[in-house]
Amino acid sequence: MPPKKTATPQTTAQQLAAIIKSARNVMRKDKGLNGDLDRLPMLTWIMFLKFLDDMEQMRALNAELAGKPFRPDIAPPYRWRDWAADPAGITGEDLIAFVNNDEAMRPNETRGSGLLYYLRGLRSAEGGDRRDVIGTVFRGMQNRMTDGFLLRSVINLVNSIHFTATDEMHTLSRLYESLLREMRDAAGDSGEFYTPRPAVRFMVQVLDPRLGETVLDPACGTAGFLVEVFKHLREQCRSVADQETLQNASILGGEAKSLPYLLAQMNLLLHGLEHPRIDPGNSLRIPLRDITDKDRVDVILTNVPFGGEEKKGNLGNFPKDRQTTETALLFLQLIMRRLKRPGHGNDCGGRAGVIVPNGTLFGDGICARVKEDLLKHYNLHTIVRLPEGVFAPYTDIPSNLIFFDRSGPTHDIWYYQIPLPEGRRKYTKTKPMEDAEMAGCLVW
Repeated sequence: MPPKKTATPQTTAQQLAAIIKSARNVMRKDKGLNGDLDRLPMLTWIMFLKFLDDMEQMRALNAELAGKPFRPDIAPPYRWRDWAADPAGITGEDLIAFVNNDEAMRPNETRGSGLLYYLRGLRSAEGGDRRDVIGTVFRGMQNRMTDGFLLRSVINLVNSIHFTATDEMHTLSRLYESLLREMRDAAGDSGEFYTPRPAVRFMVQVLDPRLGETVLDPACGTAGFLVEVFKHLREQCRSVADQETLQNASILGGEAKSLPYLLAQMNLLLHGLEHPRIDPGNSLRIPLRDITDKDRVDVILTNVPFGGEEKKGNLGNFPKDRQTTETALLFLQLIMRRLKRPGHGNDCGGRAGVIVPNGTLFGDGICARVKEDLLKHYNLHTIVRLPEGVFAPYTDIPSNLIFFDRSGPTHDIWYYQIPLPEGRRKYTKTKPMEDAEMAGCLVW
């Protein structure tokens, strides 16, 4: 009689929250970590490695059942199960050395590359598989914990999360989104802030991406737009072929900063996108003149970076009379160029929903020239003014949602202003924008 399969124990939402809270409490004792901007990325890459190993074991089992060969992305002794899964495994100074050093004594008692050094060097033979993603993620990561015993405690806590159960994945993805909000709060002081989810969901609903279309966010941050697009497209899947289209030919992103890039990868993987196609380079590095039809997409959804200045090395990628260090104007030019032209059964061409600061709509000089390009060559059909302070407390810059396509020049523009809720003077961390506030505009 064959042995019975033992089911993976389920972890409730409360247990998951308790695990992550306990891990963060342990990390607070480590002198190498300074605040949540250190703790949350550290916790994320540890969870990322556990997630990858659970996925690999599932993929190996599926390949075995199908009689197909299987090659792991991470080789022994660098898999989670080799060095992290044993609660009484490598710890203390030995663990720190194995994780940090270029060369170290490994858990299998042989000398070789340290963990992070090995992960940073991962490459696929022909490009385009998960090893490239892992290598790119860890080229921007480091271990800031200095106490190997505390690190072992964190690893043991994360080891109790099981990424093999669908229900648990959904629970963890929701919990992870709460961590992303905390990252937003922690990063606000360093000049980064993230898009309110009600605005993201509203823009996805309005543009309504369809399965078979390609959707791009060239400044995706932690992938808030792309996660909502993935969920929107997943509801349209009716067959295995639809699932393959969703997984392989639908979602594209770009994110140049290493921490948001890691968070984006983890966020999309947790929500079910098996191989996120996120470009780790600066989306503005490609000269506009080099963009061809193969680079164009059906839908662009993004919150363009604003309030910062682009490095001068990328300005030469834009026309001389359109060069500016204001990132919002550069990204708007890029977005216009990357939308598909009309044709092939699509009379309107590509379409875009973009969050822009007020200056993009009302500035003069280069701003006026970029706006003229938009109105002459694109159909800017709708502008939605967001309530003041929607990005507070990180910035008070007024902002707008603009919607346009490549069907032709602009003739008429519809305007809608979303007011603050009655009795509210501003948004705060504890009272942010809610979905209901966008409902009237959605109906309109």
